[in-house]
This record gives sequence, C-alpha cells and structure tokens, in this order.
Amino acid sequence: MSRRVVNRLLEDLPRKDRNRILGCSAPVDLDFGAILCEPAHDFPYAYFPLTGFISLVTKVGQHEPLEMGLIGNEGMLGATLVLGVSTAPLRGIVQGVGTALRISTLKLRRELRDSPALCRTLSRYLYVLMAQLAQTAVCTNFHEIDARLARWLLMTHDRAHADHFYLTQKFLADMLGVQRSAVTIAAGALQRRSLIRYSRGEITILSRKGLEAASCECYAAVAADYIELFP
Repeated sequence: MSRRVVNRLLEDLPRKDRNRILGCSAPVDLDFGAILCEPAHDFPYAYFPLTGFISLVTKVGQHEPLEMGLIGNEGMLGATLVLGVSTAPLRGIVQGVGTALRISTLKLRRELRDSPALCRTLSRYLYVLMAQLAQTAVCTNFHEIDARLARWLLMTHDRAHADHFYLTQKFLADMLGVQRSAVTIAAGALQRRSLIRYSRGEITILSRKGLEAASCECYAAVAADYIELFP
C-alpha cells in the first residue's frame, strides 16, 4: 500500500484548526514551470504542497536566476504572510509537478487572526525557511560544486517522494549558480561514484547514503533545524 502524502504543517495543527484550513482551501495541480508569485507583487494565494515542489529564486540584473530554496510538503509558499506582509520576497516557480492545497491570501489572513496555533506553526516554519535561505547563501559561496549538487539532489529527493525525477540542466545550473558545463562535470562525478544515474535530465537516486556522505554539511544543518521545530 502506498504511503499517504500530506502537508506536514497542516498535520501539525489541532484537528479543529486543520479542518478550518481544509474547508477554505482548494486542491490544485502544480504544473511544471508555473509561476506562483513574483517579488514586489502581492501573494494572490498561499500554497500548501502535497506532492511536487516549488523553487524559490531570485534575480539580479541580467544574471540568470539563482535558486535559494525548495518547498515541498514539509512547508508552504507564502509563509511571510504571518508577518502581515503581503508582498512576495522571491519568485515561486513549480519545478516538480504535483498537487497542493491553495488558499486565498484574504482567507489565510482570517485564519491567522482566528487561530493562534496556525500562527505558531507558520512562525516556526518561517524560521526554518529563513535558515534554509541563509544556509544556501553560505553554501553557494564556500562549497564545491559536487557537494552542493549532492545537497540539492537530497533536498529534491525529500520533496519528490520518489527515487526518480526530472530536472532540466538549466534548473540544475540555476540551483548551483554555475554554467551548464559545470553541471555536466559535477553530475558526471556523482554518476561515476554510482550515487546517481543522470541522462537528459532524468535523475535516479542510486545511493541515498552515498549522496549524504558526498554532500556538504549544509543539508544536515537545515534538516536538523526542521526536526528540532517539527519533531
């Protein structure tokens, strides 16, 4: 029997609060490449992914976008709404197809006003997300490409709920902030170590433990933050 996939933030809520959120949310498909929010624009909706994942990216001038974070069923898109700020700080774009529960910003604000439990849960998650963004900035600056790629593949694996997924070479380059040729070299190195199989964007995780050993400490640091606040 397949494991039921849920949104972990909603599951953390008391049943009454969770049922209210479910009652004013609607299930939607997460289509690959769909842009869900843009920086300097108000969030039209917040999303609680069930499957699939959303990439948080930022852009400076004419440079290619750089990915700063990933959101899967462990989190939500729109966590900064708990601060009373309507403007999205980063672009949210679907990089892994799946489904999500979508709630309008107006309804989420109402639930935040009426549910202290929801405020506490989203505030804790916002802390985890901020830690992820900071760790990504440090990782991009100080760690080698192979270790950074292993980290992002682990993060994607966590959110894809499958050993096999599709990531374009452009997306991998954006994740790492490097040229596509560097992605080819880094992915080839992991493949020669029999940690992954990679061909034309199709990635299969062959050794989870091997990837964890190949990754920098940033993956474990962010995972520990989440486990500490959402045991």
